[in-house]
Amino acid sequence: MTAAEKSAQIARLCTLTDLMLNASLTSLQSAAAARTASLDRLADLDQTTLATDLPNLALAEVEIRYQRWADQRRAEINLTLARQTAAWIEARQAAALAFGKAQALQGMAKKLK
Repeated sequence: MTAAEKSAQIARLCTLTDLMLNASLTSLQSAAAARTASLDRLADLDQTTLATDLPNLALAEVEIRYQRWADQRRAEINLTLARQTAAWIEARQAAALAFGKAQALQGMAKKLK
């Protein structure tokens, strides 16, 4: 195989690894956005303001009902968040691997020039 053929092959491989890197980074960005949305929903549950113009007994009942509902919602969000965090970690590892491959091929291409 001549140097020109090797260079052309490396260039095609660089194009493929760049595509793989872009796809990995897109997946990582999507996973991070989904995870951030879940974290925001969890934070929103803690920032609720209840009406204060209710009698004390009614206010206490409203607070208890809200906390029960919020606890159930937190449990659901936490399950989703766990899955999203695992997907985010996997996407981050895939992006790092794709980046490494792209850098290695670019280094080989520079040596051939």
